[in-house]
Amino acid sequence: MKSLLTVSLALLNCIAGFAATAAEKPNVLILYADDLGYGDVAIENPHSKIPTPNLDELARHGMRFSDAHSSSGICTPSRYALLTGRHHWRDFHGIVNALGESVIQPDRLTMAAMFQRHGYHTGCIGKWHLGWDWGAIRKPGIAKQDWILPSSYHWDRPIPDGPLDHGFDSYFGDTVINFPPYGWIENDKLVKAPDTVLDTSKWKSIKEGRWECRPGPMCSDWDPYQNLPTITARGVDYIKSHAAANQPFFLYFAFPCPHAPIIPNDSFDGKSAAGPYGDFVFETDDACGQLLRALDDAGVSENTIVVFSADNGPEKYAYARDAEFDHWSAEPFRGLKRDLYEGGHHVPLIVRWPGITTPGRVCDALVSQIDLFATFADMLQFDLPANAAEDSHDLMPLLKGQTEGVRTSHVHNTKPDQYAIRHGDWLLVDAKTGYVSGRNRGWEAKRGYQPDDGQAVELYNLHDDPGQRANLAREYPKRVQEMQRRLQAIRDQGYSAPRLDSNNPERAKGK
Repeated sequence: MKSLLTVSLALLNCIAGFAATAAEKPNVLILYADDLGYGDVAIENPHSKIPTPNLDELARHGMRFSDAHSSSGICTPSRYALLTGRHHWRDFHGIVNALGESVIQPDRLTMAAMFQRHGYHTGCIGKWHLGWDWGAIRKPGIAKQDWILPSSYHWDRPIPDGPLDHGFDSYFGDTVINFPPYGWIENDKLVKAPDTVLDTSKWKSIKEGRWECRPGPMCSDWDPYQNLPTITARGVDYIKSHAAANQPFFLYFAFPCPHAPIIPNDSFDGKSAAGPYGDFVFETDDACGQLLRALDDAGVSENTIVVFSADNGPEKYAYARDAEFDHWSAEPFRGLKRDLYEGGHHVPLIVRWPGITTPGRVCDALVSQIDLFATFADMLQFDLPANAAEDSHDLMPLLKGQTEGVRTSHVHNTKPDQYAIRHGDWLLVDAKTGYVSGRNRGWEAKRGYQPDDGQAVELYNLHDDPGQRANLAREYPKRVQEMQRRLQAIRDQGYSAPRLDSNNPERAKGK
């Protein structure tokens, strides 16, 4: 009996020890905004006309990175790079179009899958925009022009190759706010079968810009205005339920906003001095506040890492907004979404990591969203294989207060054969112009930009010229050539993560 009691006590101690270990693993919450400009966040821009009290407070309690970048100036590629630790341009350049296929290969390790392997529950809520296998539920023999019809699909069947097939245990969202199908998806099925084709006349009028919605299947009672409130409520529920379950969680919360359609709810009208878009940013900030308060209410704030960033710069409506409200969403940078200029990919990045980051600290080192993968691998003490996170640098030294940067270069790209490379303070736009969305000469004149000088490439010193006004390519031809060689080397070698140089000498030699 005594030996049985001893064994039982030992077993209980083992179970208790396992539970304690699980509880000690920090939760991770990534808040990922869509088409939000660096200058839209008040703490980043003293001239902002948009209050962002919750993000400002997060920054005051965490670390703010002033030189952070997404991989691309558009949605899908940046999300891919964030979740895989790999530059998107090694595999593709554009977005997943309406009812498009997945861009994540079956054997590609994602950040979510890494957390899953370490005992985390992994959740994705909101915008996916990385593709699904819609062909698996499409009825045989359907012509492409009829893909927009709800009758062309078996809506009761699971949709493969979505979040659940790439490391997530659960998903809730509508995949992309302005793409079909217009209805809620839970895990891998539509909650309700679409019964009509997109009809924006059923919706309350838009407040700024255009709907920008692609035609396709829609639930007749679909209300895009309820997108943000609904996913925010689901996010709050997710945090509270998983905190109570005593299992560490990784929640990737991908906002649909302030991406078009610009549709702040009525209670947020007039909350900013930057029109409906500004109000939509304010509503996005309010949603962040609800999720952060859920961490407090669940008692897990001190054991949760919070990351806030955005996929790319603001949409071209920013030009009219600046003219009307004197609010430049990409302040202090030139360029917008899609562009190779800083405004296209220089994004806010805030990290609150209790016990690691110093509250209120600002880090000026060059960093990328791609670097989060290796950073979390360090936290988990996970040895990344050579075929994963090939471009991810470990940010842990910076998070702990080191001032020396962990990366010296970063490559930006939106379209094939149009690249920009950052190295130190220098940025080379290896193209005739950094504009992809188009030049707005009226805005340039207002801001004091000189006409294009017609050179084949553009070179800027961002330390002296963050607005990218003075093209120095003619003055520094050797630097242009050196940066072009560096760009080509990074593209050719297939990786840029320093661990691959030290761990795989043959690969570092290019063999």
